[in-house]
Amino acid sequence: MKKFVIERDLPGAGKLSPTALAEITATSCNVVANLNEPYHWIESFVTADKIFCIHIAESEEVVREHASRGNFPVTAVYEVKNVIDPTTI
Repeated sequence: MKKFVIERDLPGAGKLSPTALAEITATSCNVVANLNEPYHWIESFVTADKIFCIHIAESEEVVREHASRGNFPVTAVYEVKNVIDPTTI
């Protein structure tokens, strides 16, 4: 399985209500449950006009299938090659 960062342009994302965010969450979880592929949505970061999502999947194609079924915008998909943090030496 590979880790991906998905960039989604969504003007006004930072102003979405808790109800709207809950609806997006429910849609994503329903799509994941029905993909019939190994897939994990880890978390998403909401900024003023974008949402950045961290997903684990077999391929970019599966990530894009999730987006298509959920009617989520996809600006770009990046495969994570390494992860570093303050303990990386």
